[in-house]
Amino acid sequence: MNIKEFFGKISDVLRVIFGYGITISLFAGGLTFFGFIAALIIGGDMATAICTFISGKIIPVIIYISTISVVIGIIAMYLKGEVALTSNKKKASKHQGEM
Repeated sequence: MNIKEFFGKISDVLRVIFGYGITISLFAGGLTFFGFIAALIIGGDMATAICTFISGKIIPVIIYISTISVVIGIIAMYLKGEVALTSNKKKASKHQGEM
């Protein structure tokens, strides 16, 4: 096994981790939306407690999970040799079409 195949296998594992991490982040974000809707319906001091709990305890965890997942995804992408975050467009000549 050469180094490129080794990095390819590591990249595949990291992509799976990235996929699960982003899925968990999206699902948890959706649940916080429904938590805020429930707080809106309930109202009063209980709504304040629900919103404070969601914004103070749950959202920071979601941010950490999603940030770590994105970093893992970027590492996986570069280990595989993909460079999707760079521009592939060549600059057009100023005098293109002139002879």
